[in-house]
Amino acid sequence: MTSSSSTTELITPIEPGRPGRRASPVATAIEANQAVYANAFRRLEAAVVSSCGSQHGVNEDAHSALEGNARLFVVADGVGGGAMAQTASRLLVAALHETLERRPIDGDRVAAAMLGADRVIAAAIARVTDRPGAATVALCAPLDVFAAKWLVAWVGDCRAYRWSQRHGGTVELLTRDDTFAHLGEAPPPGGSPDDPARMVGNGATTGANALLLGLERGDLLALCSDGVHKHLDDADWCRVLAAPLPLARRADALVAIARGHGSVDDATLLLLQRSDQRWRGLGANGRGAASPEQERSAP
Repeated sequence: MTSSSSTTELITPIEPGRPGRRASPVATAIEANQAVYANAFRRLEAAVVSSCGSQHGVNEDAHSALEGNARLFVVADGVGGGAMAQTASRLLVAALHETLERRPIDGDRVAAAMLGADRVIAAAIARVTDRPGAATVALCAPLDVFAAKWLVAWVGDCRAYRWSQRHGGTVELLTRDDTFAHLGEAPPPGGSPDDPARMVGNGATTGANALLLGLERGDLLALCSDGVHKHLDDADWCRVLAAPLPLARRADALVAIARGHGSVDDATLLLLQRSDQRWRGLGANGRGAASPEQERSAP
């Protein structure tokens, strides 16, 4: 595992707290998109949903487009309290795809790509304002043709989970938030121990955390921003992910539960499920097999 180390130029976001009452209606609620990537060796389903929270005029999260080639999947969260949060998250996703899709991925390449993205974001924001801005991120990438081996990496408090259908369905948190509390560091004045201490775009990272894992057929990976994971428990994840529903509907349901539990922040969730290559079940619209436009040839 490659871990980021301490830096001196931290920009501490003021993360929205979990209110004691139900959240007000969100600014936008967008239904999930779904795609299927298939070849002779594997079938990988993907779904993503991103919803603007009621605290923001625009969605400051970003994510990979499902029109891609299934080599890399990214969720990024523009840091609240920093400048141009939406720009930071979108630039981060774009920079990672630009750098990492060219050659095989490993932990060192991800760390280098994060540093490159850090410079790109800082330069873009500096052209507009003197205030620094940044984003946190989680990503994953299949490492073999069967999508049985994966790399997961992250900076900050975006998270990755693995759900397994074995033993009745279990969920495992794969990442460890780069918060001041978890890193054993004191937050700056006005900050919280639960704020992310590592982020990309303001010099507050020296790389990335990375791990390798296996994915069995039927297993599922979830990448999400804190507008999702702060408001779901293991029972929520397992109940929804085990449901016999199209992946897009499960993604929508999880974000809806987070909203019902008080999430007012931007909420982004990307789900990936490795299924049997021969299986031709419900497509993206839940009414049959995926269309040629929805089912893409995986490299």
